Amino acid sequence: MKRLQRVLSVGLVAAIGVTLASCASSDRDSSSSTSGSPGGATPPAGASDGSTAAGEGSDTMIFGSEGAPKMFDALYATDGATFKVTRQMTEGLVQYKPGTADLEPALAESWESSADGLTWTFKIRQGVKFHDGTALDAAAVCYNLDRMYEQASEAGQTLAQYWADNFDAFKDQKNEDGTPKKSLYAGCEATDPSTAVVKVSRVTSKFPNILGLPSFAIQSPEALKKYDANNVTGTVDAYTYPAYALEHPTGTGPFKFAKYDTANGTVELVRNDDYWGEKAKLATLIFKIIPDESARKQELEAGTIDGYDLPSPGDWDALKQAGFNVAVRPAFNILYLGLNPKNNPALKDLKVRQAVAYAVNRQELVSSQLAEGATPAINFYPESVDGWTDQVEQYAYDPEKAKSLLAEAGQSNLTLNFYWPTEVSRPYMPSPKDIYQALSSDLQAVGITVVEHSISWQPYLDAIDDQQADAFIVGWTGDYNTPDNFLGSFFSRPTGRFGTQYYDWGQKLSDDLAAADSEPDAATRTGMYEELNKQIAAEYVPGVPLAHNPAAIVVASNVQGLVPSPLTDERFVSVSKS
Repeated sequence: MKRLQRVLSVGLVAAIGVTLASCASSDRDSSSSTSGSPGGATPPAGASDGSTAAGEGSDTMIFGSEGAPKMFDALYATDGATFKVTRQMTEGLVQYKPGTADLEPALAESWESSADGLTWTFKIRQGVKFHDGTALDAAAVCYNLDRMYEQASEAGQTLAQYWADNFDAFKDQKNEDGTPKKSLYAGCEATDPSTAVVKVSRVTSKFPNILGLPSFAIQSPEALKKYDANNVTGTVDAYTYPAYALEHPTGTGPFKFAKYDTANGTVELVRNDDYWGEKAKLATLIFKIIPDESARKQELEAGTIDGYDLPSPGDWDALKQAGFNVAVRPAFNILYLGLNPKNNPALKDLKVRQAVAYAVNRQELVSSQLAEGATPAINFYPESVDGWTDQVEQYAYDPEKAKSLLAEAGQSNLTLNFYWPTEVSRPYMPSPKDIYQALSSDLQAVGITVVEHSISWQPYLDAIDDQQADAFIVGWTGDYNTPDNFLGSFFSRPTGRFGTQYYDWGQKLSDDLAAADSEPDAATRTGMYEELNKQIAAEYVPGVPLAHNPAAIVVASNVQGLVPSPLTDERFVSVSKS
């Protein structure tokens, strides 16, 4: 999104020449329905029979998607399968330059901040129309931001998770003690048709970066009102979405929604011939839902799809040898071994957590279990993010040191309930079972008794949240290039995953993170994050950062122009087929 941070360099794109697209960011909610229409609604009339073949025309592309979109209103989405589709149809004020995590203009041609960092003035691009023919202007921008902030229903506030995570609160929302929750968003004013002035309540390094997230895309106010966009109901077990989210998503992007054929598992988009920028080269873009990775591979080999996401690292060489183009995303993620002292009191002893860190052979894990190009992790985010430092306690593989620390802590007979997820593959975790087995072997080698618990993905995340696991493997793919997106997401009170879900590492750490995020001077802020990374590694040891693992996308030899993104932010506007 935007930034005072240093540039994330991605030289890979030019070398590959073909480029690709992918899915989910963190593990907020990577589950996707694979059958039935979104929200249980009847699919739109006119759904196709799904019989289009990949070779049917050079202006049609069929891409194998790993999951089904839940619906098409990005505000309410958290899963990569939905974002993969919506980011082709909608745009935000800012976006990420293809192939990088760097901010560039989108619907805002330019922006500037006031001296105090609390007022941001966006110059809105002129001549842009939504897919329903209505014009984009500053008033439409403010309508969208106000709509996000003013989510009033419990369902809306629950589903708009990216707003809650990044803007802290909705209008009139209260804390448990009845005091008002303070939102980062402090209002928007259209001072003229081409000028939107957005105010925030505090200085933060992540603004305006967060406005590039697909959840905060600008959609047609007229369509949002006409099709009752805010009328989401239900609970976490079963939400019902309004007509807007199911049949009438209306953005400004290079592709428009055509239909979702739930019977055949395809989402069809068509080119927006009135697009303000360079027009899409494809006339039709179809996402075909194929949850099984092996099945996606078979369909590519059979020629019934033109590409798919997340090929198994073990298949990369064979796919290349077969003539397919495999493009690798720069690793902008972290895989880690989490520890929960709340569930196992023995882990409250720093020496025990350090012993676990010394027991793990990260280099062997990387070379034996992860993709080519994976690297061992020593911080809780990749080296390309500001504040990363090699001056942290690195816990080199040392089984004897681990045994010694366990003995000093009186825990030579330590038992850990170790959880790992089944039926899932994540960019940072291609084979959870193999990773679990490697880590379990390391832990048992220093005398730790490991009790295995394997559960499917969503129940697995629930089990971790419910404090059932002593140790677990999980990870995070960055949403944007700031340290706060990693460390703040992990450790900040009250929403950080380590801050409440697993174990509370204290108000001081949360306050220190907030101070770093609010520091306006880039150099000073970088130094603050370097010190925080040192403290986390030496004084807290909340878990063991394991690796940064690249993921790939594969396409047929006649597909060009799809750029792999470290943020999984691929857009198909530049794609063509020969």
